[in-house]
Amino acid sequence: MTETQSPVNALLVIDMQADFITGSLAVPDGPSVIDPVKDIIKLPFHARYASKDWHPSGHISFASAHPGKALFGLTTIYPPEHLVVAKGQDVNSIAQRGLEQVLWPDHCVQGTRGAQLVEPLHEDQFDAIILKGMDPGVECYSAFKDPWGLLVSNLEALLRETGVTDLYIVGVAGDYCVKESAIDAAKFDAWKTWIVKEGVRSVSTEGKEWNTLKAAGVGIIDTISDLKGRLGV
Repeated sequence: MTETQSPVNALLVIDMQADFITGSLAVPDGPSVIDPVKDIIKLPFHARYASKDWHPSGHISFASAHPGKALFGLTTIYPPEHLVVAKGQDVNSIAQRGLEQVLWPDHCVQGTRGAQLVEPLHEDQFDAIILKGMDPGVECYSAFKDPWGLLVSNLEALLRETGVTDLYIVGVAGDYCVKESAIDAAKFDAWKTWIVKEGVRSVSTEGKEWNTLKAAGVGIIDTISDLKGRLGV
């Protein structure tokens, strides 16, 4: 008789920082997600992780770093040559690897209050904090890696070391960092990836991200009550 493995449940809280909730780049209705996320953190997970944007001043995603470009306008960014070289990749490919970038207000600048977790959340509630967007020339929505795969966080390693079977994701913004983190998470066979919709807020109200996430193999859990059912509490 084969013994069934007990689930190892982990929580990933994406970018619950002051600038994204009440600050310079607040998502619509941002404060309303604080209590659901707070309640979810208290549930019996084997491990809890949080990601944070941790940008230097003048980050490439800031409109202020692109004179003459409009706030919330678009530009094209390219992988920095020094990182391409460090990865042993062909620098001649850089011009073909451009990506569309929204130009955001300055946000989550290293060491500022806007980069801190929004109260009452605090870092000692988590087993690890994943910092992203630290290179001035690289945007990074996903908590796993940047879109070119040049800078990879230790999140995958942490989840594997813990033996995670189910990864539950909440936070902001649903159509940017939550979505990209969940899509990257779903690429790994080691665990099943879920998003708890009650614990997510998005920039857009259109809701297109949910079909994209389902198509990527991400499970959608609508409510905290449904989540509790899955966790057996």
